[in-house]
Amino acid sequence: MAEESDLERTEPASARRLEQAREEGHVPRSREVGAFLILLVAAAAFSLLGPWMVQRVALIVRGGLTIDYPLAHDPDRMLTRLANLAFSALEVFAPLLLALVAVTLLAPFFLGSWNVSVKALQPDFSRIDPLQGLQRLVSWSGLAELVKALAKAALVGGVALLVLWNIRSELLAIFAQSLPTGLASAGNLLSFSFLVMVLALVLIVAIDVPFQLWQFHDKMKMSRQEAKQENKELEGNPEIKGRIRQLQREAARKRMMSAVPAADVIVTNPTHYAVALAYKSGMMAPKVLAKGRGEIALKIRQIGAENGVPMLEAASLARALHRHVAIDQEIPAALYAAVAEVMAYIYQLRDWRRGSGQYPPPPREIAVPGELVPEEENG
Repeated sequence: MAEESDLERTEPASARRLEQAREEGHVPRSREVGAFLILLVAAAAFSLLGPWMVQRVALIVRGGLTIDYPLAHDPDRMLTRLANLAFSALEVFAPLLLALVAVTLLAPFFLGSWNVSVKALQPDFSRIDPLQGLQRLVSWSGLAELVKALAKAALVGGVALLVLWNIRSELLAIFAQSLPTGLASAGNLLSFSFLVMVLALVLIVAIDVPFQLWQFHDKMKMSRQEAKQENKELEGNPEIKGRIRQLQREAARKRMMSAVPAADVIVTNPTHYAVALAYKSGMMAPKVLAKGRGEIALKIRQIGAENGVPMLEAASLARALHRHVAIDQEIPAALYAAVAEVMAYIYQLRDWRRGSGQYPPPPREIAVPGELVPEEENG
């Protein structure tokens, strides 16, 4: 049961999955939005520009049907006349065409934005597979499209009948009007009817857009196993990350241990903590070369002993250095006095080993500021 639940698509799509789907050309789409906007702009354009367009087209048609005898026997002049008429017709319909192109380009923004995907342009022969096409037809998506098409046809047809019934008297009155007046009346009635039928499609759009969004996100859902796998790919496999951290710690430890022979002194706890200090010309203050506790402290003391690095037992100072100073970092000013006492002892010990001076007694109590002493030492 647990394996089955892990394979069920119950998890919402992650941002990465949505981005991958977008790269492949899979985004929520509603053809009804595009069709509605195009028809709405066309209806509005006809309502606003209809009389002007009718007048201009009538003039173009009248000019085209008026042909002089010399013009009819001159092919070059006929072609020039045809080109002029075509250009005049293009000028008439240019505002409508530009408006339709603009709304076609802006329609995708109602469900997101443009999406240019190279993968979507690659050939996919499964789209022409008859079996898969039949499966799409009998799927829930195909059924929804069929229901939507029937509902749209019924809605538009019903609104058209209602409009025709309401303007039946105006339609009959056209037959009693003169030709110019009748054409103008017919154009106004046609524009009004077209606009009303287009506005009726708002109901279809209001239903289709939420349905397309729900269907897209439902299709993009992930199983728990897919979510876990994606999380591993994004954040890395925990086992691999743990192994990398372990290798990094080992490498840092080796670098630290290689610096112990260069230390001037190793301050110990005496057994639990060990901190290797060094002070060279040019340093503002002594620097911590290595530090550790437990086995690491034992290893530091072992390497120090093998290389003749002097050691000094100072429990509070060792704990304070271990707690508050990072590796390759100079000691803070608050520990200057304590470390200076240690370094003075080391320099005296170094002189004694060289044969000059007396053997220095190790400092018994090194004062460490209370705020730097770890809590276990305050007790």
